[in-house]
Amino acid sequence: MLKAIQFLIPVFLLSFISGCAPVETSGEEMDYDATKKMVVDILKTDDGKKAIQEIMKDDGMKQNLIMEQTVVSDTIKETLVSEKGKEFWKTAFEDPKFAESYAKSLKSEHEKMIKELMKDPEYRSMLVDVLKDPELEKEMITLLKSNEYRKQMQTVITETFESPLFKAKLQDLIIQASDDISKKQEKKEEEK
Repeated sequence: MLKAIQFLIPVFLLSFISGCAPVETSGEEMDYDATKKMVVDILKTDDGKKAIQEIMKDDGMKQNLIMEQTVVSDTIKETLVSEKGKEFWKTAFEDPKFAESYAKSLKSEHEKMIKELMKDPEYRSMLVDVLKDPELEKEMITLLKSNEYRKQMQTVITETFESPLFKAKLQDLIIQASDDISKKQEKKEEEK
């Protein structure tokens, strides 16, 4: 595809240029080298650069250039497994903004994969086996009894109670409960 594009751009520009060129009256045809030099000169001009940039801005063109190239995919594979590639990804994931954008871009795929796995009986039985493991159970109990966990839970509960949204919701629940109690008392008095 890239070769076709590399061939089509000069042909397009050449046909455009030849359509606009004055007709030679001597009948001589322009030779290949002269045509090549003319096309290269045109591509070096601001208008030529601008035309190429406009072509490259097209989303369909970008998709074809990037996705259909075996060279690109082979380079990515080599980069991922090389030492330089590993170092690049290690430093890239240390940047919180990069890690966040990467995670967001894969979020829907991860959710889809987990949902598919939850439908798989073999995966579910493996998950249940892991959760039933006595070692894991002991670790969970130890974790839940730890002071750090209790402090964290206390902090979370305190923050929750201090939240204006929670306060408003709690107030509504108290008012509703009070109204319910009042209605029940009125009903009992009427029955007497």
